[in-house]
Amino acid sequence: MVALLFLFFANISLGSITIPFKEIYHSLTGGHASKSTWEYIIINYRLPKAITVVLVGIGLSISGLLMQTLFRNPLAGPYVLGLSSGASLGVAFVILGASLLPTFLQEIVLSSYGIVLASTIGSSCVLLAVLLVSIRLRDTMTILIVGLMFGSLSTAIVGTLSYFSTAEQLQKFTFWSLGNLGNLSWTSIIILFFCVLLGLLLSLASIKSLNALLLGENYARSLGLNYKKARLIIIFATSILAGSITAFAGPIAFIGLAVPHIAKLVFQTSNHTILFWSTLLFGGIIMLICDTISQVPGGEITLPINAVTSIFGAPIVIWLLLRKQKMVG
Repeated sequence: MVALLFLFFANISLGSITIPFKEIYHSLTGGHASKSTWEYIIINYRLPKAITVVLVGIGLSISGLLMQTLFRNPLAGPYVLGLSSGASLGVAFVILGASLLPTFLQEIVLSSYGIVLASTIGSSCVLLAVLLVSIRLRDTMTILIVGLMFGSLSTAIVGTLSYFSTAEQLQKFTFWSLGNLGNLSWTSIIILFFCVLLGLLLSLASIKSLNALLLGENYARSLGLNYKKARLIIIFATSILAGSITAFAGPIAFIGLAVPHIAKLVFQTSNHTILFWSTLLFGGIIMLICDTISQVPGGEITLPINAVTSIFGAPIVIWLLLRKQKMVG
């Protein structure tokens, strides 16, 4: 928690202009920074972005933990149900198909809220389809396959739309797909906060179910767990977390897949009471580190957050896995 707090302030401090911690403290506690430009940057740009970064890191990490436990698959991530592909499909229809609409409608649908709405509708349609399938199917692994098929179908449609699009439309869609944490208004952040909070509360309520699911479906049923109900709650919690984050920030890679592994390797436990809080904190910490790197402190450029999360995170997971193997050997 101390590391999370320190990195939160470091994320606000570092960027193309470095702002001292003391000035940040004064701005956030009702005082005034020594320069009005610093105060404007902190309140209007860096503070909203830092809050978004923490929410995204927490939400994706917890949803990754839920999926890995439900499917008992270490490669499962928050987007395994096809939510990201559904969101991408909704945004692709808006960005790549906007040229077919009248000019006044193009301005509305291509606004930030139009893209958020398109992303939400796309991921919600996939969620609804997955939930309907999960009610009818008893086998959890089949739901995983169905989610992947929905994802493949969405990707195919997006590819077809991209083929017939202009270079400008493709560039805008590519920018969205690389993730963006810095353009959210306070209203958007409040909506995202409540979505993430709801997802976390549902996840917290599922901790006992997750512990029971570690040894499989039959074991969980023998303990008296209502398996279908528990599965629906876990899928719904993941969908709220991953769907809302994708809608507001775009698809963010790596975090949901890798952070639960880091928490498990560091704390050497499979108890979800510990894993929930450690994954939550690690998610916020790692996302803050990645975003701070993407800001290129002292430079004039900003790197795509998706590229940084993968480049920074993959070697850490490989190192931890090799270290674990060495300790076991």
